[in-house]
Amino acid sequence: MEFALTAEQAELAATVRSLLGKRGDARVAIYDEALWQTLCEQIGVAALGIPEHYGGAGFTLFESLVALEEVGRSLVPSPLLASLVTSEALLAGGSEEARARLLPRLAAGEVGTFVEGADARDVLDGDLASVLVVASGEDLFEVDPAAAERTWTPTMDQTIRLATVHCDPATATPIGDGGAARSRAALVGAVGVAALQTGLAARALDMTVAYSKERVQFGRPIGSFQALKHRMADLLVVVEMSRSASWAASYAVATHAPDAERLAHVAKAYCSDALARVAAETVQMHGGIAITWEHDAQLVFKRAHALGQLFGSAASHRALVEL
Repeated sequence: MEFALTAEQAELAATVRSLLGKRGDARVAIYDEALWQTLCEQIGVAALGIPEHYGGAGFTLFESLVALEEVGRSLVPSPLLASLVTSEALLAGGSEEARARLLPRLAAGEVGTFVEGADARDVLDGDLASVLVVASGEDLFEVDPAAAERTWTPTMDQTIRLATVHCDPATATPIGDGGAARSRAALVGAVGVAALQTGLAARALDMTVAYSKERVQFGRPIGSFQALKHRMADLLVVVEMSRSASWAASYAVATHAPDAERLAHVAKAYCSDALARVAAETVQMHGGIAITWEHDAQLVFKRAHALGQLFGSAASHRALVEL
């Protein structure tokens, strides 16, 4: 099957990339609220996959993941993945009353997060979200953020915000089917991370190619040496394979295709390994300037390893494919 973005999807990607390129800052621990509101109000990134009758833009999950790939490319902290997973969990398992009440808030840019269990660690944007949706057992709950204990968890990759969230289901509001919400959240989380990984891998390769044209050794740009040309060509193949795997899985999950689960596992496994390789080569081929806190190569390396664990490791997803 051949995949290509439509003209409208390509324009969406270009618009998100342009805005993040102009205003994004990867060296902050908390997402830029003004930038997030601009993304939501002018581009509608939080509303893309939410149906119009719930206040959304009425597109599909695929368009949301196109935008998320550009977030990955930018390295900018963003609550988009957490809110996207929350929206999809509500669409899958939430009651009609809960969807009608909560989805318009998420579409407008309120930050949501999906929590597995009443006592959960490593919850995306868990200490910042104003919409808390919790799956505990077979039930889905809405939790008042003021009633939950939420503690920020320091991470190696400062661009990904994690927290520990503790809540009491007895004081929460039942809003639906926890099993359906949990299953959907796992799939959307996996393809969402694959989209972030694909965008970041492309960014890292672009950085490396640009540096190879600037760095001079033995009187020539290092990019002119055949050995490095071959290595960068190999990385290009890896990046394009990542994009193919990511788009195939994103489309399958968006359309609820029969093979969606398998493709999601394949994408998360492949994109995790691919980004780890690209990040390692990025660090190695930037060796002429060393790797310092001031250079974005260290951000690529940290995020590659953090994303490799988020929503399951490559090994765990490969094991599910092999079952």
